Amino acid sequence: MTASDKIWTAALVVIGDEILSGRTQDKNIAQIASWLQLQGIRLNEVRVVSDDLDAIGGAVNALRQSHDYLFTTGGIGPTHDDITVDAVAAALGVEVVIHPEARDMLAAYYAKKPGGLNEARLRMARVPEGAELIKNPLSGAPGIRHGNIFLMAGVPNITAQMLEGLTGQLEGGRPLISETIGCWAQESEIADILRAVEDAHDDCQIGSYPFFREGRVGANFVIRSTSAEILESAVDTLCEALGEEGFDFTPGGI
Repeated sequence: MTASDKIWTAALVVIGDEILSGRTQDKNIAQIASWLQLQGIRLNEVRVVSDDLDAIGGAVNALRQSHDYLFTTGGIGPTHDDITVDAVAAALGVEVVIHPEARDMLAAYYAKKPGGLNEARLRMARVPEGAELIKNPLSGAPGIRHGNIFLMAGVPNITAQMLEGLTGQLEGGRPLISETIGCWAQESEIADILRAVEDAHDDCQIGSYPFFREGRVGANFVIRSTSAEILESAVDTLCEALGEEGFDFTPGGI
């Protein structure tokens, strides 16, 4: 395997009791997965954990060692239950320190806001010792990078800004590209065709996603590959096979 063929992987730890309780619906998994895909990195695993030091630390230590990159979302705000920095520092065996650049960013951001840079807001300048910052133009509070670990905000639009700042900064492989074919048929009727097409094309994965619309059963088949040539061949082969078996299909999906 050459360097360009390496499959770079990432994991994500979603942190927060509000996610586990159902009070808040997570939106970060989808946007981080999509962003990673464009960087040539595959999101292989996601864990959702509570606001608990041991739970966060355990997940971080397990996943940072088994993946090229580890992202976390949530728990880096100004309140008492924002403990992600503490948990990650403990997991890494380092101290929590005030990052001088983060303090300056926050001081500038809150300079003309009521209360200024108070003690609660200063908590957002705390980092595991040795960390770098991920700039955040939206709220002034930066994200944090420590080695292959990236601590991101829980608020999706703030996370999006942090991801924008990281675009092109991480080493990855070839981006995963995809095409979709829709078909008015039950998955069980197409299963053998999908398996045969996937088996005939290395570096190709086919996902099947059924639906029920207008009183009819159908499915969309998403073909993924890092090679445009392989993807094109797999799509053509699938469409040809569906046509030969008498199934109507729609390029682009239904």
